[in-house]
Amino acid sequence: MSVLVIVEQRAGGLNRMSLETLAGGAKVADGMGVALEAAVLGHDVAEVAETVAAFGPAKTYTVEHELLREYTPDGFTKALEQLIRAKQPAVVLFPHTYQVRDFAPKLATRFGRALVSDAVDIKMDGGHPRFVRQLFQGKLNADVSSNAGGAEFVSLQAGAFRAAEASGAKGEVEAFRVELEARDIRTKPEAPFREAQRSVDLSSADMIVSVGRGIKEKENLPLVEALADALGAELAASRPICDNGWLPMERQVGSSGQTVAPKVYFAVGISGAIQHLVGMKGAKTVVAINSDENAPIFEVADYGIVGDLFQVVPALTAAIKKAKA
Repeated sequence: MSVLVIVEQRAGGLNRMSLETLAGGAKVADGMGVALEAAVLGHDVAEVAETVAAFGPAKTYTVEHELLREYTPDGFTKALEQLIRAKQPAVVLFPHTYQVRDFAPKLATRFGRALVSDAVDIKMDGGHPRFVRQLFQGKLNADVSSNAGGAEFVSLQAGAFRAAEASGAKGEVEAFRVELEARDIRTKPEAPFREAQRSVDLSSADMIVSVGRGIKEKENLPLVEALADALGAELAASRPICDNGWLPMERQVGSSGQTVAPKVYFAVGISGAIQHLVGMKGAKTVVAINSDENAPIFEVADYGIVGDLFQVVPALTAAIKKAKA
């Protein structure tokens, strides 16, 4: 028995969300007392499998075939079905990517199961995982678990876990042979889906200063912009700021905006509604500035300042500029 993470790669490049999923898989494997394993699909993927092996799995399977050179839902589904039937994992985890959304429900159905999609957290209950999904735009959380037996199929939302870090030792890499024929592939591979290009990619930012409704008026935004400039950070916002048109929608962080995982995240005047928290929970360090000492943002903050942002932010900006001078 094991927890199997399906790693996504493209042209030998490892998807960052796969590293986050490996971290989630490690939590489940530890809680269940079973091994963490991974699988890499494609053609000529030995090198990327060696990379994956350094991030925690006891064993990484290379699932290679000429018909897996390009992604097709038929090819990936049939190949993974063979691997899962052979290895019998207790849980199969995926990063919640566009590719996974395409084939994972089909794969789960092969085993008479439904895919638990876009989980934002994992709870362990007596050695059994419960997967947290959000409903109604994040207004409600639902804990989903199964006692039906057999593998559970789950995809994890981007930013749900901090990306796994390479460990000192590498796990074993093992080739798994699959049987595929050209007639199994009913679709013609086309160019992979790409999101519309954003002028601002907050997901790659190392430092973010995010502003909420505590800023009160659009005319006060330069106060926070000055802090972002002093830090060399990207400027972001919670939904109310973008809904009001004070900042473009592409700068929104949250369940209906971008999901980010910076090294440092400043939450300025943000109360910490769950819809916002799911978008920034992957941040390594959270600094919160809010006048309400009971604001939910302080529950996830590493450093908190209870005070008037109109006093705190200018003082902080001045101190940063002085330190950099």
